[in-house]
Amino acid sequence: MQIQVGIVTISDRASQGVYEDLGGPALKTASAGYGWAVVAEELVPDEKSAIQRAIRQCANRGAHLVLTTGGTGIARRDVTPEAVREIADKELPGFGEVMRMKSLALTPNAILSRSLAASVGAVLVICLPGKPAGAVDCLGFVVGAIPHTVKVLQEVPTSC
Repeated sequence: MQIQVGIVTISDRASQGVYEDLGGPALKTASAGYGWAVVAEELVPDEKSAIQRAIRQCANRGAHLVLTTGGTGIARRDVTPEAVREIADKELPGFGEVMRMKSLALTPNAILSRSLAASVGAVLVICLPGKPAGAVDCLGFVVGAIPHTVKVLQEVPTSC
């Protein structure tokens, strides 16, 4: 099964056209490198309702995996983890733990990251840092677990 990906960039300034989104395109390139098909791309401000709507739109377009970039820091407007937790069925803490642990070897500021992963219905949502290199690095740290996680989430439950 080819993994279908939705990419959501969360940035007030990029969504207003103040600067160009670089995180989304970096994740699109990385996704193609893993053999995944990008089926949806969204660019939204740092607002919980906009983030949640964008994730749902990606799922409605057939995404098995939604990668978000941005909003995982500690600034007042960084609300991506809270937005995802509000619509999540299950949080998958190992993803965030691995991303932070491996990122610490690259920067001491990784300790401030609130990156996480969760299931939202049958979709795996992974919240990545806003810096393009950090987003791609963190995705690479957890890529090995993604195919199995997506497969499990896509399985149709059987009744007894």
